[in-house]
Amino acid sequence: CYIDGDYFVICKGNAEERYRMTFNDQPKSLVSMGAYVIIMPDKKYINTEDPEDRGKIEEVVEATAGVTFSPCRADGTLYEITSSDTEPEDPEGGDTWYEPKSKTLREYSSTTKEWISIYNTHVLISSTDLVGKFKNGDAIKISGITTLLAKGLNDTTFPIKKLSNIQPRFIIQANLNLDYLSKDEESNTVLFERKMPEMDFIVESENRLWGCKYGINEDGELVNEIYASKLGDFRNWNYFAGISTDSYAASVGTDGKFTGAITYLGHPIFFKENCMHKIYGNFPSNFQIQTTSCRGVQPGCEKSLAIVNELLFYKSLTGVCVYDGSLPSEISEEFGEARYYDAVAGNLGNKYYISMRDEHYNWHLFVYDGLKGLWHREDDTQAITYCAHKGDLYYIDYADKLIKTIRGTGVTETNPIKWKAETGIMGTNTPDKKYISRIDVRMSLAVGARVIISAEYDSSGEWEHLYTMAGTSLRSFALPIRPKRCDHMRLRIEGEGDAKIFSICKTIEQGSDT
Repeated sequence: CYIDGDYFVICKGNAEERYRMTFNDQPKSLVSMGAYVIIMPDKKYINTEDPEDRGKIEEVVEATAGVTFSPCRADGTLYEITSSDTEPEDPEGGDTWYEPKSKTLREYSSTTKEWISIYNTHVLISSTDLVGKFKNGDAIKISGITTLLAKGLNDTTFPIKKLSNIQPRFIIQANLNLDYLSKDEESNTVLFERKMPEMDFIVESENRLWGCKYGINEDGELVNEIYASKLGDFRNWNYFAGISTDSYAASVGTDGKFTGAITYLGHPIFFKENCMHKIYGNFPSNFQIQTTSCRGVQPGCEKSLAIVNELLFYKSLTGVCVYDGSLPSEISEEFGEARYYDAVAGNLGNKYYISMRDEHYNWHLFVYDGLKGLWHREDDTQAITYCAHKGDLYYIDYADKLIKTIRGTGVTETNPIKWKAETGIMGTNTPDKKYISRIDVRMSLAVGARVIISAEYDSSGEWEHLYTMAGTSLRSFALPIRPKRCDHMRLRIEGEGDAKIFSICKTIEQGSDT
């Protein structure tokens, strides 16, 4: 799936299905939750199995069409309330009496012959402006009224307990100030809202969406928080009823912006530059946030997070790190003192592909082989994002904004690939006056492949040709190479076409003291 202007595009086989949706002109983050795709920061969704099921996560309704609030029972039956300072005479079972002096609502019990106080009531809300806007289980914020008390789930946020069989009516659990028995708010504009917090990053874990935010939120407040949606319902982020399916929100004490997020080994993990926050637990009452001080994700490298062979890779400030659930460790010492930024990564098989720029704004595509522990530099590709699919790794090339693949699915490569490998300094691992008298390289070359071997002596900066070989048959052989006598040297092997190097063997001889 991808976004093309105001269209959401689903690729199925060789066919594309396009569905019109209005999007803002910002980079997108697509998060999968079951058959749904959540589109951020637009706060929209689409069901990939039933694309007609698409729309906005948030819903805001300004109701002006005769909004009424009436106290009722849980099944929607309205209370017939008598308001007086004294008990009504000759009551019958089910009669209700409101005493203004004590602000108490009571119901008469025919069994006990007593008036029983009612502390928690329900409210029936009616307005034609609300038709089809909300559903059972939504938690809505209500503002712009005088009669509804702030006694709900979260200040003025209330759960919809039941949609009335007669639209447009629904029932919430709340208490009305019965001093206003007219219960009619026709003169006011009442605002009904189902809101989603502003978030820096968002992931899916255990049938919930998780997100984080550092900075000023929509209400102008400074927040440093982690959020979770209601279980199985990405539309509701403010449902707090004290049950296992509740939404979740918690503040963290670490300073600085969030720099990335991912779900790893069943746990949502939120990174900052110098720490990570890992979520444990199965439901809100036992959710725990474990904070670990460590090398976190470098700012601007949130897309470097990728899982290869059950290991989590990402770009930290000092280099590329791998995390196995305990503590991260660095695996990019081969990069030397070079510093890289704006990393974007993907995974394919055992390999980790990472595109990033150096201090001079030159772009590099590096590949780490997780099985062999080797780094390779491929080219100067600047990838915008990666996506693995059916045995290939797709990416968007910044140079031409085209979707390309790593393996070239459906494309036959006609030109042999050029490659190059350089060793580190050889000959400095012993204190004696010894020198390399012979190098044997055992390798195989495909038919038509070509290899050139060169050497650099005593860090001169100049490469001298040693050997050239062309493949005439697919077999392995050894190349005997005699370098110049020197204190130390480096070896360069470059070629074109398929080649496999099995071993490099050095012969060391004792030299004189001078």
